[in-house]
Amino acid sequence: MSSDQPQTETNAITACTISRDVQNFDLLIEDMETALGEAWGDLSFSEALAFFQQDEAKSLEFVAIALDAQDEDNLSQMGEIITQAKAVGIKIILIAEDVTPAVLHNLLRQGADEFIPYPLPEQELQAAIDRLRVQGSEMAAPQPATLKSDNNCDGAVVVCHGLAGGVGTTTLAVNLAWEIAERTSGDRPRVCLIDLDLQHGSVATYLDLPRREAVAELLSETESLDDDLFAQALVTYQDKLQVFTAPSEMLPMEFVGPEDVQRLINMARCHFDFVVIDLPRTLVQWSETVLSMAHLYFAVLELDMRSAQNALRLKRALQSEDLPFEKLRFALNRAPKFTDLSGKSRVKRLAESLGISIDIQLPDGGKTILQSCDHGQPLAAAAPKSALRKEIGKLAQSLHELGKNETEAA
Repeated sequence: MSSDQPQTETNAITACTISRDVQNFDLLIEDMETALGEAWGDLSFSEALAFFQQDEAKSLEFVAIALDAQDEDNLSQMGEIITQAKAVGIKIILIAEDVTPAVLHNLLRQGADEFIPYPLPEQELQAAIDRLRVQGSEMAAPQPATLKSDNNCDGAVVVCHGLAGGVGTTTLAVNLAWEIAERTSGDRPRVCLIDLDLQHGSVATYLDLPRREAVAELLSETESLDDDLFAQALVTYQDKLQVFTAPSEMLPMEFVGPEDVQRLINMARCHFDFVVIDLPRTLVQWSETVLSMAHLYFAVLELDMRSAQNALRLKRALQSEDLPFEKLRFALNRAPKFTDLSGKSRVKRLAESLGISIDIQLPDGGKTILQSCDHGQPLAAAAPKSALRKEIGKLAQSLHELGKNETEAA
């Protein structure tokens, strides 16, 4: 019996805490016992790396990495723990006390799935575990898309282009695509989100999706592009949105040419009612192709000097080449609140000085945006009451109704 009992306990373990000393996190011990009973264990940082190499690690559902300010010097080791855990399919919850935002953000970027501050809010550990289980059931095995062709390749092309770094272009593209997809009835509208930032594209990160190797293969041989190859490159998000992610490896921007991009967009238009494209900030040889194919081209900026200067540069560049500058719809992110009269005046002066019209003003989403992106969820799931989510939802509704009216008219 003495030899059998430890084996039974080992088989029952579904989670572990990982810390310098778990006794420093007594509330975590209590919550782990409440959530899992005796079906959990404890490891030190060094023990965790060795444990992940064992077959027993594959049975773990998640690990809870507990750290405080003293652990910030071991950032590289904790990053390696996250990498090793993800390699064997283990979910990760970060439990952090007095840790700087920069360290926390770094660890979330490396693959941590959930973050909970310490002391733990009541029931928050159980809620995090429940979210991980839901995500696991939805995303365990993303399947290639099942495409439905239309006789007319007339899907609407909606482009998002940031005029400066960090202005929220990918956030807009991801959430706009999702909000349009959420407004579906039956099989329509069908929505495809394409990430054309071949080097720093983060659509996959914002939706917690894998990057398919088929993406780079497709982009390298678009002459042979067909329905099957296109479907293999797509990843489905919650059965409503099809995503063409950026490649798994950084590629030079000249890896594709105008003909390649045109073929890809035309293929998407044949299968989807809406094609939302997230562009790189850099103007490349195929930027003109995207602009000419776009039905709506959102140029995203902020109320600052760099955005103003870049908007003016873009305006001059397009007009000098006799390109359709009038297609651009300027979207001001982190716009002043309605009651901020001084801010509203600055917006008006910005538009007048640049000779443009700012058609869309999106409110500042605050910290919830960073949390939503790091957790791989659209705002509709992570922060449904967010003012930014509501404004993007209004924009999506107007696009949805426009597409519906055009379909009925046809």
